[in-house]
Amino acid sequence: MKTIYDIQQFLKKFGTFIYVGDRIADLELMEAEIKELYQAQLIETKDYQMAILLLRHEIQHLKDKG
Repeated sequence: MKTIYDIQQFLKKFGTFIYVGDRIADLELMEAEIKELYQAQLIETKDYQMAILLLRHEIQHLKDKG
């Protein structure tokens, strides 16, 4: 996973589609879903770590922007 889009496609494999209309809220929901999948041992540690890193980076970028 290298982009937010990759994370969205990854989540779709588990039947998870997230669109609230607020970009930051969307990213936070994706983070929560990734955490749940990891805790349920449905995804590998490396996928979990990369997804969380990308999501948090994007959230911080959006918050810094305005």
